[in-house]
Amino acid sequence: MSEPNDPNEQRVSTEKLPGRTRRRFPDISSRAYEHPADRSALVALRKLTGFDTVFKALSALLPERSLRLLFLSDSVRVGDEQFAHLNAMLRDACYILDLEKVPLMYVTQDPKPNAMCIGMDEPIIVVTTGLVELLDEEEMRAVVGHEVGHALSGHAVYRTILLFLTNLALRVAWIPLGNLAVLALVTSLREWFRKSELSADRAGLLVGQDLQASMRGLMKIAGGNHLHEMNVDAFLKQADEYESAGDLRDSVLKILNVLPRSHPFTTVRAAELRKWASSRDHQRLMDGHYPRRTEDKDTRVSDAFKESAAHYADTVKQSKDPLMGLIRDLSNGAGDFGGKLRDKFTGPGGKPGPAAGEGSGPSPEPDPA
Repeated sequence: MSEPNDPNEQRVSTEKLPGRTRRRFPDISSRAYEHPADRSALVALRKLTGFDTVFKALSALLPERSLRLLFLSDSVRVGDEQFAHLNAMLRDACYILDLEKVPLMYVTQDPKPNAMCIGMDEPIIVVTTGLVELLDEEEMRAVVGHEVGHALSGHAVYRTILLFLTNLALRVAWIPLGNLAVLALVTSLREWFRKSELSADRAGLLVGQDLQASMRGLMKIAGGNHLHEMNVDAFLKQADEYESAGDLRDSVLKILNVLPRSHPFTTVRAAELRKWASSRDHQRLMDGHYPRRTEDKDTRVSDAFKESAAHYADTVKQSKDPLMGLIRDLSNGAGDFGGKLRDKFTGPGGKPGPAAGEGSGPSPEPDPA
């Protein structure tokens, strides 16, 4: 197959099959793998007062050309002559998910393992050297599929706005009202983006079709390149412990801890992916039964709302988190609200902990990070 003259116009080869036997998903819609919370959070984001106005303004302020020039000038563009193995993975991922136009991909110097898909008109995938050096081939294949999933879902536009607004919040921090307005949008965008990561993890699994490789990649991102010291089952037990341990105070702390993050906690992502991989929806998808892009125009918003509502109801029903347990009790009409609230905070028959400064031991040192 001859290469296109313009590197910006790469096309997926229909002649070159993937390196190992995997299922391909012709005409697959992003609805096939999108997490219900992803879609509902995006709907909520779009309903945020003033978001449409800000979105249109930022679309004009963030031209595609400036982003492309930025990475073209200071990163390495992936292709047949540079990072050829990543180029093969990228084309393969687009082949599996039937994304006709292959996004541009860059490797940028950064020791922190990371990858992102950004761009207003056309998506650009960027991976750091830290990530490339950390992951093996199959783990990296899942990450590339993850980013192609972002591209197929149209997440790149909102990710770009999030990056811009995060930087803007730092610049206007001295303007109280202006900073509050920007932070409100940033917080909403982060809430959506955390959910979109769960969708993209599913896309990565569809591309790699190797759950163990996806799990290994997440473990390495959490604990570094020490697989001989780590265990998938033990790692997933951490997610169970994180969800169920503690009282209502811990539930509040979990919310506060996750607010500034753009990604969900790694153990949570692993547990969510394992749960989806064993679901009937995933099995049906692998059997070739999935929504098609040609059918997207016929889908109704109300169906997405119903699916999201059902997901949240199921989450509250099955969650081991103390806060979710309290919500279940209230929805079931449990009596003695004051007693149950006290128990959720302090444990059954417990007493509130000492006030700040009243503990017998020394205060913990702040995290230098």
